[in-house]
Amino acid sequence: MDASNRNVFETLIRVLTESMFKHLRKWVITRFFGHSRQRARLVSKDGRCNIEFGNVEAQSRFIFFVDIWTTVLDLKWRYKMTIFITAFLGSWFFFGLLWYAVAYIHKDLPEFHPSANHTPCVENINGLTSAFLFSLETQVTIGYGFRCVTEQCATAIFLLIFQSILGVMINSFMCGAILAKISRPKKRAKTIMFSKNAVISKRGGKLCLLIRVANLRKSLLIGSHIYGKLLKTTVTPEGETIILDQTNINFVVDAGNENLFFISPLTIYHVIDHHSPFFHMAAETLLQQDFELVVFLDGTVESTSATCQVRTSYVPEEVLWGYRFAPIVSKTKEGKYRVDFHNFSKTVEVETPHCAMCLYNEKDARARMKRGYDNPSFILSEVNETDDTKM
Repeated sequence: MDASNRNVFETLIRVLTESMFKHLRKWVITRFFGHSRQRARLVSKDGRCNIEFGNVEAQSRFIFFVDIWTTVLDLKWRYKMTIFITAFLGSWFFFGLLWYAVAYIHKDLPEFHPSANHTPCVENINGLTSAFLFSLETQVTIGYGFRCVTEQCATAIFLLIFQSILGVMINSFMCGAILAKISRPKKRAKTIMFSKNAVISKRGGKLCLLIRVANLRKSLLIGSHIYGKLLKTTVTPEGETIILDQTNINFVVDAGNENLFFISPLTIYHVIDHHSPFFHMAAETLLQQDFELVVFLDGTVESTSATCQVRTSYVPEEVLWGYRFAPIVSKTKEGKYRVDFHNFSKTVEVETPHCAMCLYNEKDARARMKRGYDNPSFILSEVNETDDTKM
């Protein structure tokens, strides 16, 4: 093997070795440090908040029963269906016992051997089972026509009115709770999708943090507004440690961050300038940072006029420095715009400054090269000209 081939071979081996160690380092950091960060995150990728309340006083817990409507709506489906079934079965059985008591007191049951001209309070109640069936028929207004209340006793008439009114209230509350649970705008948020990773690259000559968001429905979110919060632990000048200290992160698109035309996927970005908390971070130190970026999207559902909020979060391992998102929107031959969600979270590596300060220093250096500079120590001395032409 001659010297030139040997040099090419050594260069190839060195490049492959550096690439292998780079990917190995990234895998080790993600494997052993990524999970611990995910366990400590406040907001999960699907928007759920990882927080619990301890040592809540009993009086404060009683407030949840005062606002019973919100409490029922926030319950999980298994608990809600348990309350739904228990409310109806319990009310039917309870009023069945009352109807049985009315028939027992008025001695309408067969064991009392009523006379032929005896008029019962409720026709054809022969025991506890028939009383339960009459309670069921009364509350759900089935009306088979076999059992009915007579005008013999006022107690039965009052009980019929009371059960009818209470039954309407139970039906309204429980059916309304089920309908409200199904139509909550929280479900609309499931069709809003954020990219798996955030990227940092140059955009418009500025270093930006970019996130892609998409609306999976053709119906729009009216008045959409997007913003972010950077959560991290800080220490004040007074020595106070603040956990989950919040810093505002402004996100914009090319048309602004208000009233987004959210019909196709959008790439929102945050400019990393001198006022940004990412300004002093670099590509080499990003993974050593301890922060969580929470992104919010607020909007009004077009079909129901209900306000919904979508949120997700990013930890340092999910922020890729030196990448941009792959193109996702194309135009077909028929003139239609096609969105390829296969490339939604796909990223492409691009040349990017390894820190925001370096980018701004480079711009300042270029600007200084175009300008002239005064030298205060330079002194122009006048020289008297002599006429050397005289003979």
